[in-house]
Amino acid sequence: MMVAVFTAMVLAFICGWLGRDRLAVFFFAACLVLAAGLFLFEIYSPEHGFRMPWIQTDFESTQVCA
Repeated sequence: MMVAVFTAMVLAFICGWLGRDRLAVFFFAACLVLAAGLFLFEIYSPEHGFRMPWIQTDFESTQVCA
């Protein structure tokens, strides 16, 4: 997925350099949308998502054994 983000970014730079401003803006917007989609996929994916152990959302009972 990062390949798609970087490809869109490179195409935006190339189109901007060649003077095709509208196409460059389109590819730049596509790069931003792809990057946001990748971020949301990485955060919310249960299989591939980032694990953040310092954020615990599950309630665990803490019992002290004497």
